[in-house]
Amino acid sequence: MATANVEIHHEVTDGPDGEWRLCFQSVTYHYDDGSEDHEGYRFIWRRPDGSLQAARGQARIPDAGALHRLVKASQDAGWFQ
Repeated sequence: MATANVEIHHEVTDGPDGEWRLCFQSVTYHYDDGSEDHEGYRFIWRRPDGSLQAARGQARIPDAGALHRLVKASQDAGWFQ
């Protein structure tokens, strides 16, 4: 199975620095087996120290409000239309 390096192009977060924050990102997945790169979007958590919490491609979205706030913030920033 190929592994991927993820290039983050844009990010919006829900929550204050220094706490767990849900992030919505515009990304490109670069695979180590030379297969085609894939662009897309993902939700992922940032730990209080700012590092990412990868969880096999899944991020728990706590409620619809969090999802809507992140999507609106990305639209307001001009990168999710």
